[in-house]
Amino acid sequence: MDYLSIIKQPIQKDLDDFIALFQSALSHKDGMLGSALSHIRQRGGKRMRPILMMLMARNFGDISAVTQHSAVGLELLHTASLVHDDVVDESDERRGQASVNASYNNKVAVLVGDYILSTALLHVSFTGHQRIIEYLAELGRTLAAGEILQLSNIQNQAISEEVYYDVIKQKTAALFEACAAIGAMSGGATQEEMLKAKQFGQYLGIMFQIRDDIFDYFDSKEIGKPTGNDMTEGKLTLPVIYALNNIDFESMHTLARKVKAGTINPDEIAVLVEFTKQHGGIDYAEQKMADFSKVCLQYIDENVKEKAIKESLTAYVDYVVQRNY
Repeated sequence: MDYLSIIKQPIQKDLDDFIALFQSALSHKDGMLGSALSHIRQRGGKRMRPILMMLMARNFGDISAVTQHSAVGLELLHTASLVHDDVVDESDERRGQASVNASYNNKVAVLVGDYILSTALLHVSFTGHQRIIEYLAELGRTLAAGEILQLSNIQNQAISEEVYYDVIKQKTAALFEACAAIGAMSGGATQEEMLKAKQFGQYLGIMFQIRDDIFDYFDSKEIGKPTGNDMTEGKLTLPVIYALNNIDFESMHTLARKVKAGTINPDEIAVLVEFTKQHGGIDYAEQKMADFSKVCLQYIDENVKEKAIKESLTAYVDYVVQRNY
């Protein structure tokens, strides 16, 4: 099934307008900065976050200039955070493309990220909507706090599913939550409607991150992320956390401690990945996505009236769960 076509169908023109505005915002005439921004623009992407914001705006009213500038501001904020994250993680690649820090250097990457962040704030200011401005500002704080929590968790020897969720709620889930909430606000939703939309967005974001984490247990050229990359960066994700907490193999816990210490080698990562697969880690993560999916579909059934938007959001949920990259 072509989920993306179904998802985009009710908002295709608005999405085209967003892409034009976003590309313009992520441009500059001068030398190195212009070149670096052009490098980032080439990544493209499916625009799942702005699509969610527009669908939620349509559910409660219309897609307006407020919605568009909010979507550009949020996507620029996310883009800036990725540029900075690649510096923090010392990553050479992003979506199969060389990262900004790899193509230039860390100094350039940090400054480019700062420029994009400032451009995000500029576009949010164009909304003239105080609550949305406050929400986007708070989102920036949340994303930074989430990244710091993830770094500090690497030093924590406990292997906790609760901490895993705490981290992703302040990272991926926070972005989807903001898209749903801000989209609802820009469409004229009441406070109660906005809060329900916000929770829906959080669940979508959690599912999105779990699916991303599952990818790391399988080779995939499409996502430019080899098996075990998260472990190489000191991260233990939901599948391996489940396996470790439910199967008492001391040798595997020793490997997990080496992940956190940053001393694990590729062969040991392969052993830990295979242990996770053999002891239900992937199945458990898939089931958690199914549980969140049911709650999301219930939200759509109870809170979305227009048929086209209902079909689009339903396809959105299905896509998040079933996507291959």
